[in-house]
Amino acid sequence: MKRISLFQSLIIVFFGILNTVAAQKGTSELASLGIHIIPYPQEVRLGGDDFILQNGLDIILDKNATSTDLKTAELLKKSLIDDWGLTVNITRENGTKGIVLTREGVGASIKDQGYSLSTGKNGLTILAKDEDGLFYGVQTFLQLIKKHRTGPFVPGMEILDWPDVKIRAAHYDTKHHQDRASYVKSFIRDLAKYKINMLVWEWEDKLAYKSHPEIGAPGAFTMEEMKEFTAYAKDYHIELTPLVQGLGHVSFILKWPQYRDLREVEDSDWEFCPLEEGTYDLLFDLWDEAMEATPGSKYIHIGSDETFELGVCDKCQDKAKEIGNSGLYHLFAEKAAKHLKKSRKVMLWERPMGWENSGSPIKNMEPDKDLVLTEEYHYESPDFKFARQAKNMGFEMFMYDPNPGLEPLFLPYHFKMTSNRISSSPRKVKGSLKDSYDLLTASANSGLFHGMVNTSWDDSGLHNQMWMLSFATSAQYSWNATAPGLEEFENSFFQNYYGPNVKDMEELYELLNEGAYYYAHSMERNVWHHGDIGKTHLPDLPRGQYVEYDQYWNNEYSEIIKRSRTQKESMKRALQIININMGQVERNAYDFEVYQSIAKLIEHTCLTYLDLSELEYTITQAHKNAFSDRAATLRSLEKAELLIGNSLLRREKVFADLVSVWEKTRLPKGMSTPAKKYFFKMDRSRHFANRTPDMSYLIYDEQLLDMEGYLEKLRAYRKSFQLKF
Repeated sequence: MKRISLFQSLIIVFFGILNTVAAQKGTSELASLGIHIIPYPQEVRLGGDDFILQNGLDIILDKNATSTDLKTAELLKKSLIDDWGLTVNITRENGTKGIVLTREGVGASIKDQGYSLSTGKNGLTILAKDEDGLFYGVQTFLQLIKKHRTGPFVPGMEILDWPDVKIRAAHYDTKHHQDRASYVKSFIRDLAKYKINMLVWEWEDKLAYKSHPEIGAPGAFTMEEMKEFTAYAKDYHIELTPLVQGLGHVSFILKWPQYRDLREVEDSDWEFCPLEEGTYDLLFDLWDEAMEATPGSKYIHIGSDETFELGVCDKCQDKAKEIGNSGLYHLFAEKAAKHLKKSRKVMLWERPMGWENSGSPIKNMEPDKDLVLTEEYHYESPDFKFARQAKNMGFEMFMYDPNPGLEPLFLPYHFKMTSNRISSSPRKVKGSLKDSYDLLTASANSGLFHGMVNTSWDDSGLHNQMWMLSFATSAQYSWNATAPGLEEFENSFFQNYYGPNVKDMEELYELLNEGAYYYAHSMERNVWHHGDIGKTHLPDLPRGQYVEYDQYWNNEYSEIIKRSRTQKESMKRALQIININMGQVERNAYDFEVYQSIAKLIEHTCLTYLDLSELEYTITQAHKNAFSDRAATLRSLEKAELLIGNSLLRREKVFADLVSVWEKTRLPKGMSTPAKKYFFKMDRSRHFANRTPDMSYLIYDEQLLDMEGYLEKLRAYRKSFQLKF
């Protein structure tokens, strides 16, 4: 053990009682010192000399350091300059004091992608077996630096670290939006900080395909831009893996009339026929371009899930009798892999032994064992029976971090709701954070899985920043499945990602979690997927000389009116937390602009219901006065007009503000360019974000109410009442 410095001794004494309490609660060594590392290292030993960072700091590389190691040193230098204002020099000279980045003299304790980190009074050493390990050691070091009045420092410690899971992938879904190039790069940097080393990018029509130019959306990234992203990700030790959907999920291709003959079902653009040779001619073109756009990557993902119409056409029905619907799926996968595996490993959404555990299992054929299985396995037994079978057959498999859910606006991090009806009494059940924690801690050290993939489906059009806690959770527990506990991890994420001054984030996430469910189950939004439940109508319009109307609205919607009042106060508190943090967070302040836009949209929904409630009461008052006080009746009718008009103006402002904030990081949704018009077509999946070509999917349900038309009719009635009666 190294000598403990005076300053470190004071820290240990000061935190003595706190550490005792922390130990009882399971708090980690680093968190007890106010250091929040993601992912948490495998082994930490506190003690020894602190390392003080000063101007003129040297980063010392091996004399034979590779160009990749030099790039790591350059990224470290940039971070120290940008974040701490230090003057930094990179050298290969021995004997100087500073930060030593070395891959010489590595012992057996250092594993692949692993590293050791140790502090000293005059230096800090990061020792790694490979280029990845050196980079990851640097990412940990940058998170260890603490502020002090005398300057930044790293408390004395030794760390030995390595990943439990070799490949830690984030799935990046941009099917319903396109992020700006600057955002893509910042997203890559954020993932790299948490040691994610694969980005599975589901870009669909966001590549400007040269072979089939109609398929790429207006403004899609060019081949050169995708190559640049690939190289940029490589600098951050992330492999950019393209995901271009294959058998199913292909409406971005089959919506085009010229490919109609390749559909499994003529009226559905969702799915290719696996027995049409043209299917493969077209997909091979797109996949070849995807591989060209991602040079040096080892994998390609062909998606191919949700094959709802598989085996429906006449040819496929006959073939399914011979090999089963699962056989049709694997016939497609085998032909795809034969073309692709000369250059890449082929990933697809398939479960371990899913071909046997299906409604139409495979017959008279075997699946291609070179396929990489990445689909969920919720049907698994605790001993991973099917994963073990697939492993024994030779399949490479990825853990599928459970899908958080498809609710709009925000993720159900803390709880999910058991009911789709806002008027019922839904029960709260385990949220997505606990789902991820439970699966990853059980699976990461099973020895069955080559990798982990966290999915961020774009179905409901959430802003990508809302997934950051999910990505970080997957990064943490696929790197180190044993520590820290989930409660500590969430707190560490907020302080790590936003800075130590961030406040009340757990409460904010709870409020947004609840508010997102309120929003999802109001208006027409839940009708979209679940039928005529929760559907909203407008109050009855007045008619006749005595302001006759049917008084039903406040009685019919009493539950949601009550919920709206409560939810309005919750959003008031959420906006208070957001506003406080906007002025004091050190990093990623943009997230709070997005949080604010979400909270204001939820608040607007609450106020709209309360406006409609007040509207009916106002019409009631007009009716009561119609027999005795025409002037009072007119005033009530004018008030009713004002209620609707103000509600429409508020919607316009809230929506415009939201679009303005979101488009700081993304292109306008469904935009056209002078050279190309966007081709919008709704597909059979009825994704929430694909209800409209633009961002109005977020207010589409209010548009369906036609409050504008109601206002016109109300205004016409008031004028008629004023003139005739």
